[in-house]
Amino acid sequence: MTQQWSARTAGGPVNATVPVPGSKSITNRALVLAAIADAPSVLRAPLRSRDTLLMAEALRVLGARIEDGPDGSWLVQPGELRGAARVDCGLAGTVMRFLPPVAALASGEVVFDGDEQARVRPMGTVLGALRALGADVDGDALPFTLRGAGGLPGGEVVIDASASSQFVSGLLLSGARYDKGVVVVHEGEPVPSLPHIEMTVAMLREAGVEVDDSGTDRWRVEPGPVAGREWDVEPDLSNATPFLAAAAVTGGEVLVPGWPTATTQAGDAIRGILAEMGCSVELGADGLRVRGGELRGVDLDLHDVGELTPTVVALAVFASGPTVLRGIAHLRGHETDRLAALAAEVNGLGGDVEETEDGLVIRPRALSGGALSGGTLSGGTWKAYADHRMATAGAIIGLRVPGVEVDDIGTTSKTIPDFPGMWAAMLGQR
Repeated sequence: MTQQWSARTAGGPVNATVPVPGSKSITNRALVLAAIADAPSVLRAPLRSRDTLLMAEALRVLGARIEDGPDGSWLVQPGELRGAARVDCGLAGTVMRFLPPVAALASGEVVFDGDEQARVRPMGTVLGALRALGADVDGDALPFTLRGAGGLPGGEVVIDASASSQFVSGLLLSGARYDKGVVVVHEGEPVPSLPHIEMTVAMLREAGVEVDDSGTDRWRVEPGPVAGREWDVEPDLSNATPFLAAAAVTGGEVLVPGWPTATTQAGDAIRGILAEMGCSVELGADGLRVRGGELRGVDLDLHDVGELTPTVVALAVFASGPTVLRGIAHLRGHETDRLAALAAEVNGLGGDVEETEDGLVIRPRALSGGALSGGTLSGGTWKAYADHRMATAGAIIGLRVPGVEVDDIGTTSKTIPDFPGMWAAMLGQR
């Protein structure tokens, strides 16, 4: 069921401290590694959202035991991987791309399906790769069936991962359990979101897996054990960006506690983006503090950090000059076609966004009527397209444009358990 939501308009500069739940990317990678490890693992401060709950349940039906521990942790006990099983992927790219390589290690039939929107998301690359590595798979998109034989020969496979870095990460995460390990070679346009692959490689090494990523577009995972360990999950930096954007568009100040000083999360790039757009950005012992200033238009290549695009578009709407975003053609294959969706929704409120071959151009309308005015923008329905980042972009714009109605704020539960409550608390409007 959809959940319509009236975006809250800020009455003045936002001033708040906003603790952010754990990283989805780290949580789901840690769950996969824990499920195929040789010993139990503990995930501390994991994210509990729709995507991670789907991942945990999928691993349970495949044979892992995942239980609640003290202080919100997850205790993971590996088990014999088995079918017959049905995996619900929802709309989670990490579930639909990371779990088939795990299921190839199981004995028996595993059926994968998900939300209606998930059935059009690209899957052929990872499923074709698994066939080349020795798996028995029927279908090239959801729903599909994988018949596991209790193991996989593995070896070298050549893929085109230009649509998603998740194709590479999914194969690498399970590769140590294949008889010959796995070598993944990419051929095609540059792989987007490379920081996510770097995160995968770093976490594999933390689990004792030998990985060689010294070559360009080539990754080798040696066969061998995966160590059980304790994983400390960082705050989700990409999910923090709408709250930091609230400071930027209202001329306020927001502190996100626990921001890591070193991380593989792509969301960390928001620090440089906000600074370039005119904000004061300070990373200290208490976390990341952002103070808003006059927003400037920018020219950015977001190829490696495309997930930040909806937040940056919402900021650019209120900038003093045009913004050009490049390198993000791959966003047409995300939860929705994010480029078309962002252009349609901003323009529907009276804005000016043009879709280009590989990105967007945002031309702000002249602002008038006070520091928090939305200028010529007007309220109206903002469609979320079952996309959590589209929904949060609408919330950001609604801070300065009265009457914005997000048609389904419930889609934010994909990665943020209670976005409406967190947003209201930030604004002191709970």
